Amino acid sequence: MMSKLIKISKLAKDLGVTLVTIYNWKNKGKINFIKSDTGRNFVTYEDYCQLIGIIEKKEERVVIYSRVSNSVNKTNLDSQAERLKNYCIVKGYKIHKIIKEVGSGINDNRPQLKNLLENQDFTKIVVEHKDRLTRFGFNYLETLLKFNNIEIEVVNEAEDDKNDLIQDFISIITSYCSKIYGSRRTKRKTEKLLEELNKDNDKII
Repeated sequence: MMSKLIKISKLAKDLGVTLVTIYNWKNKGKINFIKSDTGRNFVTYEDYCQLIGIIEKKEERVVIYSRVSNSVNKTNLDSQAERLKNYCIVKGYKIHKIIKEVGSGINDNRPQLKNLLENQDFTKIVVEHKDRLTRFGFNYLETLLKFNNIEIEVVNEAEDDKNDLIQDFISIITSYCSKIYGSRRTKRKTEKLLEELNKDNDKII
């Protein structure tokens, strides 16, 4: 008699992992797939029971990450974290930790975010906007975290704060001026360029 077959989507759901993880296990020889006549993948009921028995579902641990570009916006940082906290409470999430960081969205060496990504002792990271996590490369970061069954949840997909965007823009200008003109002339060149841009404020945004 043929064994009962279980969908791999059910296996992934019951284990609390993604389908990407299930396919990775299959490629490493940890799971055997049974292909149906229609080309869909399944696992046997026996394999399903064994996997459910030996792999514990990962406990939910949600991290709140809030960020502003400079210390002048400290009040905004606190209110941002509070909004995210309330959001998680309403959603019924188990909050593992709340991180508040001051630093540019283009800075790829933010200590608290770097430490968070190195340890990965959480199942989900909640941010108010994509740009709160990183100004560039969000999709790359999201893809990499998915491989470890970590989800990024963005509360608001709308445009980010204008002032914060300008601060990150200034950081980009400063960085490139430093590479082109050297550290001594960087400040003067940056100030001159910003002065020109500020003649027409619409060009900044």
